[in-house]
Order: sequence, then structure tokens, then C-alpha cells
Amino acid sequence: MPNDHQQLHRGLSERHIRLMALGAAIGVGLFLGSANAIKLAGPGILLAYLLGGGAIFIIMRALGEMAVHNPVAGSFSRYARDYLGPLSGYLTGWNYWFLWLVTCVAEITAVGVYMQVWFPGSPQWAWALAALVAMGSVNLITVKAYGEFEFWFAMIKVVTIVAMILGGLAMIVFGLGNGGVAIGISNLWAHGGFFPNGAQGVLMSLQMVMFAYLGVEMIGLTAGEATNPAKSIPDAINSVFWRIVIFYVGALFVILSLYPWNELGTTGSPFVQTFERLGIREAAGIINFVVLTAALSSCNGGIFSTGRMLYNLAQQKQAPALFAHTSPGGVPRAAILVSVAALLIGVALNYLAPAKVFVWVTSIATFGAIWTWGVILVAHMKFRARLSAAERDALAFKAPMYPVGSWIALAFLVLVIGLMAYFPDTRVALIVGPAFLVLLTVLFYALGFQRREATA
Repeated sequence: MPNDHQQLHRGLSERHIRLMALGAAIGVGLFLGSANAIKLAGPGILLAYLLGGGAIFIIMRALGEMAVHNPVAGSFSRYARDYLGPLSGYLTGWNYWFLWLVTCVAEITAVGVYMQVWFPGSPQWAWALAALVAMGSVNLITVKAYGEFEFWFAMIKVVTIVAMILGGLAMIVFGLGNGGVAIGISNLWAHGGFFPNGAQGVLMSLQMVMFAYLGVEMIGLTAGEATNPAKSIPDAINSVFWRIVIFYVGALFVILSLYPWNELGTTGSPFVQTFERLGIREAAGIINFVVLTAALSSCNGGIFSTGRMLYNLAQQKQAPALFAHTSPGGVPRAAILVSVAALLIGVALNYLAPAKVFVWVTSIATFGAIWTWGVILVAHMKFRARLSAAERDALAFKAPMYPVGSWIALAFLVLVIGLMAYFPDTRVALIVGPAFLVLLTVLFYALGFQRREATA
């Protein structure tokens, strides 16, 4: 049994987990109009988000079934180890750690860019460093402090999107901000049709759409620290699909109805445009504040994820034992501090290294997202196979449409991988990503992790 200095504390309430699940899925990209994906698919991007949301829901229900049955820190990395073997757990854990490391570097760099709006000419690295120190400090206090910050960060994003959706609908139906003339929804088909670039455009956009959903699996990592995982995890997972549909599809439906799809991204953020048409002069400042908090939220969640994953890997003897220790408040401080230190190196590299090098590193995170979701589905299948008929009937939170739904979601992920291989811009991810897994595998055997597992 782990001692008191090797245990996490259950300090995350239901409201924390529910908003964390939503906040993790709503990133900076939405506020900047998802312009790149819209350019590829036009209004058909709505279908792409629905398809992607459906696949994510199946993946999350599979993860939720395992998390309720066995609520542990490390979540899918632990399940991969238990049901697919030590190497799978090791690869999944370290891959996810690096995935969030890269994402956090991008987000804190973005903080420096956003602060230029208010403090032009100030050093970007100073703002990036301040963001890292602030979010690292929050994570070092208690898990409840982290949950509270994440709750309010997510709330800011939610309130902004709801205000934009309601204001936009008032424009569409009643002509608010448009001289009383209802705008309607004809922009959805008036500029080349609903699928202006055909089915190929929708398929091309799927890669970007799926990566917009990266972060929802973080719900599984909260299972080891939830006050009541049997209730909070199912509630959060069940609500996340509908909230994603409302906030992503709803927001994009309003934006694509108000503005021609082929003009988006050429005249600034559609969120800013919409609020300005409603008579809010400080719209640009408001949205800059919101994207700033969105970036801080992602960084906050990333530090949480990297710390918990290192803690789990150390418990499995696949990382230094020091990372398995926690503070009196139940926080894996050593694991968090190492992640923050790695982020400092990442920030320095981001400013010193050529942009192309950073794109290659980011491609590992891109591949890592698909790997993580695929592992969740396969581990869930193995988990089900180990249960007796009576145990399957007694499951408190069953994944729907099993096993058909799981196979459909896996096929969908394979489709996305195929699309990444087809298009030159994303093909590099399928070279760098597997190469990174090969490197991790070599280290697994070279450092004797398989022998440590055998004696665990």
C-alpha cells in the first residue's frame, strides 16, 4: 500500500470536473474563428464537428466505464498497462506527457503574443515566463486550487460563447445590430453551397477538427482525485458531448450564418466582429482577454496532466521513484516541478530554434492525440474481454453500442490517420510520431523498465 506521501487527495468536486471537461475541449482556436478548418470545408465544417464529436463521445464513454470501475491516477496509461501490457502503458504515459509539454509551450508563447495588444513592444518571453510561473504555482498548492482556477477559466469561455450565440441569434432572427433587418441563415449555402469544396473539403478538415477536441480525455486523469468519481465522472462525460455540440457547432452555426464563409479570417475574429455589431466598442479587448484566459487554462490543464502522468509512471516503476511522492496536500510536486522545468527549456527552444524544428516537434503531439484515443478504445475492449458475464452486467457506467461503437470510432481514427498520410502538410506527423515511439521503446528496454515491472 502506498504511504501518505504517495497518495493523491480527492479534492475535485463535481462542478470542477464538469467545467474542466468543457474547458479542455474549448480552446483558443474556436475564438479565432476556426478559420483554417472553415477554409477547407466551408459551412460543411458543421458536419465535420458533429462526426468528430460523435467519435469522441464513444471514446470518452469507453474511458468513463474503466474510470468508474477503477478510478486511479494516470487513467488511460494505467489501463493500457493493465490490459495491453507494460510497454503500452509506458508508451502511452510518456507520449501523453510530451504531447501536453508541446501544447503548453505553444500556449504560454501565445500568452506573450496576446499581451502585446495591451503592452506593445514588451518582451514576449517575460509574459510567457510569468504565465508559466503563475500556472505552475497554482498546481503546486492543492488540487482544489487547481480545480477552482480551471472552473473560472472555463466559465469565462462559456459565458463569452453563450453571449455570442445569443447575440448572433438575435441578429439572425430579429435583425439586432443590423437596422432591424433579419440576417437569416442564407450564408450557409449562398456562397458555393453548404459543401463548397465537396466531400474532400470536409475530409480534409477532419484532422483539424479532431485536434480541437484534444484535452477532453483529461477527465480520466481526474478520477484519482475526484471526491465522488462514481457520480462526477459519468455526469461530466455524458454532458461533454452535448456541450461540445452546443458550443462548437452552435457558435460556428451562428458565425457561418452571419458572415460568408469565404470571408472569415480576412477581417479579424468573427467573435470581435459580432460583439462590435452589437454595439460593444471594447469587443477586441474583451476577446483578447478571453483568448488570454483560454491559453492560461490550457497551460494550467497541461501542467496538471503532465504532473499526474509522471506520478502514474513512477508508481508503475517506469519513471524515477521521486515522482511518486506527494506533498502533505496530496500534490505530486516533484513531477510538476520537472514538467515546469522542461517547459522552461521548451520556451527557450521556441525562441532560439528555427520555426520548422518546432513544427516537427508539434507533429509528435498531433500523432500522440490519435495514439491516446486509439489506446483507450483497444484497452477498453481488452478490459471487457476479461470480465465475466455477471461482471459486465454489474458495470455501473456502460459504454453504449459496445462493441460496434468502439469499432466505428477506431475506424474513424484510422480514417484520420489515412488523411494525414494523404496530405503533404500533415504527413510529417506520421514520420516523426512513430519515430518518437520507437525511441521510447528503445529506452524502455535499454533502461530496464521491463525488469522493474517484473519486480513491481
